Amino acid sequence: MARILASTRAEGPGDRTAVWVQGCTIRCAGCFNPHMWAFRGGERLAPDDLAARILDAGTDGLTLLGGEPFDQAGVLAEVASTVRRAGRSVMTFTGYTSRQLRESVAEGRDDVGALLDQTDLLVAGPFLRDRIDIVRPWVGSTNQEFIALSDRFPHLLDDVRREHDRIEVSVDASGQVAVNGWAEMELLDELLSSLGPSSPGRRPPPAG
Repeated sequence: MARILASTRAEGPGDRTAVWVQGCTIRCAGCFNPHMWAFRGGERLAPDDLAARILDAGTDGLTLLGGEPFDQAGVLAEVASTVRRAGRSVMTFTGYTSRQLRESVAEGRDDVGALLDQTDLLVAGPFLRDRIDIVRPWVGSTNQEFIALSDRFPHLLDDVRREHDRIEVSVDASGQVAVNGWAEMELLDELLSSLGPSSPGRRPPPAG
């Protein structure tokens, strides 16, 4: 795990706990989180321990980002299953297209199928920096698609139609600034230059 944010309203509908995984094989050009490409680093957690931290946060659900969640699909499916059994929704961002994921399942990737089965709302597709999306919330480029994979939480897609994208900025006791939510790099640089030392916390794509 690269990062966990106990509560956020910038990474999906409602109040959510966001988990960024460490490691990505897609590596989209212009990625907001290139420091999460390598599989080394981050914090190692057992699925049960990570699920407990998510449930302890008491939010509406879990958002998985990266890095690339489907590069670690098996263990994340276990986490997502626990979260859903507790009555909370799971949203997963991926740099793979929905077609690529279906093909992986057809080729025998049971771990990919398991995470899809435990995902209520999927955001699929690589970040394309020449197709910036300034209309829909949470995504970085217009090619990325929202796909409802279950009918357990029918309200999940409502905010896609009515929400604007947002950025959350937090400052800890040491003065370190953290940002999550999507923004064009020029705007983000301008914002952070007025705040001081920064530690950006997200990608422009779902993962990349």
